[in-house]
Amino acid sequence: MAKAALVVMAAGIGSRFGGGIKQLEPVGPNGEIIMDYSIYDAMEAGFDKVVFVIRKDLEKDFKEVIGNRIEKVVEVAYAYQEISDIPEKFQEKYANRKKPWGTGQAILCCKDVVNEPFLVINADDYYGKEAYKVAYEHLMQEAKESDKTQICMVGFVLGNTLSDNGSVTRGICKADESHMLTDIVETKNIVKTESGAAIQTEEGEVAVDVNSLVSMNMWGLQSEFFDILETGFAEFLEENAENYEKAEYLLPTIVGELLHERKADVRVLKSHDQWFGVTYREDKEFVVESVKALVVAGEYPEKLFD
Repeated sequence: MAKAALVVMAAGIGSRFGGGIKQLEPVGPNGEIIMDYSIYDAMEAGFDKVVFVIRKDLEKDFKEVIGNRIEKVVEVAYAYQEISDIPEKFQEKYANRKKPWGTGQAILCCKDVVNEPFLVINADDYYGKEAYKVAYEHLMQEAKESDKTQICMVGFVLGNTLSDNGSVTRGICKADESHMLTDIVETKNIVKTESGAAIQTEEGEVAVDVNSLVSMNMWGLQSEFFDILETGFAEFLEENAENYEKAEYLLPTIVGELLHERKADVRVLKSHDQWFGVTYREDKEFVVESVKALVVAGEYPEKLFD
């Protein structure tokens, strides 16, 4: 049995990327995509299983671009995030929903293929090597006895996660002196400004500390978390009957609610590596140059998994 799994959320539609499948865009010198580097770093840290969360309609393209290659170097499993994958009593009522239900649903889709401790990441984010090392080391520690759910999160500095090409959504976090998470707020429309960062609102821009700690959806979880997600998803669907077309079941919100209800302990693991990602099509050039620089510096071989 694998010691720890890497769960890659790759079912996003990529609407801000101009309609393309941004997770499959080549960024490396030999056509590698961001996921290649994430998996390489995770394997180097000790993870020995990869679970891809994708949409069924992307399966053929996904396997051709990355899945079939990765199967040759590590154990691979697939989970499928579909709009209709909700409890039966909601299916007819919510049939007009146009997109998947968010990151909480994405992870819940993995319940039949993940039995070990696991690390969740976004498919289109580059997190850096340190993030995987600290997460793996934490997940491999003997679980402490507690009546609370044990979670870890790798945090990044907000200023290192902004795009030059538009707004982003980040989970803004607060942690105590013991590096335990005390609050997390999923915050949309954060933009880079001359003075740092701000949240765009209908009334104007509201400044936000560019040194704030933020979540980039890099969560370390135990398999027991699926029970929490399953119960919570049903409650979420019930509570959002009037807003079902836009409501999203999001991991930062779920974790925040567990914190407020004192049902979870969340250890914050800080990474000092530079994050980058492809949110907008215009971000790609920067990512390509960043990957090239890492290869030149010897952080990666020119051909991964060669």
